[in-house]
Amino acid sequence: MANLKEIRTRINSVRTTRQVTSAMKMVSAAKLNKAQSDVEHVRPFLAKLREIVNFLAGSVDGIETMPGFKSNANGKILIVPVASNKGLAGAFNANVVKEVERILRTDFQEPYRAGLVDVMPIGKQICKSLKARGVKVAADFNELLDSFSKDAVYELSDSFTDQFNAGQYKQVYVVYNEFVNKSTQRLTMKQFLPVVLEDTNEEGKNLDFIVEPDKSTVLESLLPQYVRTNLLAAILESVASEHSARMTAMSKATDNATELLSELQLQYNKARQSAITNELIEIVSGAEALNG
Repeated sequence: MANLKEIRTRINSVRTTRQVTSAMKMVSAAKLNKAQSDVEHVRPFLAKLREIVNFLAGSVDGIETMPGFKSNANGKILIVPVASNKGLAGAFNANVVKEVERILRTDFQEPYRAGLVDVMPIGKQICKSLKARGVKVAADFNELLDSFSKDAVYELSDSFTDQFNAGQYKQVYVVYNEFVNKSTQRLTMKQFLPVVLEDTNEEGKNLDFIVEPDKSTVLESLLPQYVRTNLLAAILESVASEHSARMTAMSKATDNATELLSELQLQYNKARQSAITNELIEIVSGAEALNG
């Protein structure tokens, strides 16, 4: 059994750790409230924008030749995984890394072997992990999370769009954690470019707008904003998921520290009781020896 000094040292260490994890849990909870609010604000805007784009695209002839919708026969495949610059978020970053590896190993195995897949992560942790696993990182955009701004996201989106329209990439995908609730995140792989028309609900299919000057012109002007909003929404979903995952991880760490502290306290009490008993035995034995 460890001596009293060793147990006291461990108790103090675990108590300090519990204070840190508890503080991190509260910080993540505060950040999550804001991040969740951002997600809840962007979702209806994106949904309505998607509905309008789908309506216009379904009414325009030759949509397959319009920039943003036009498919490129040649060019590389670009994968943009979104994670975090920081750790201590449970399996949040690791899950994105595993998903990227799965995609490269299954969905795009042949293009990846031929060097026709570029991986450009957003997040220092996933960037470091991918490099450690032998995945070539063409570029990274980690600074985007350090000083997050809508304008920076729009600039990055426009860069991807320009490269796609120039024929450098034939497909662009974003891999991220979709925020479901405070305890659940869903790994999502979404095609960013070319824009994929999605089925709307029955009510949306019957929409009729007065469009001026014409549907094709309005669609061309709306498309860049639609693409930008898709990337912004993906990053906001990832940020909310990160804070949610970190809050959950720190909550479990705090609970584990509390449980360990209880066990150590019990161990300390037993050791202290044993030490006191031994001292009493020694005193009694000494007294008997003197009396004898």
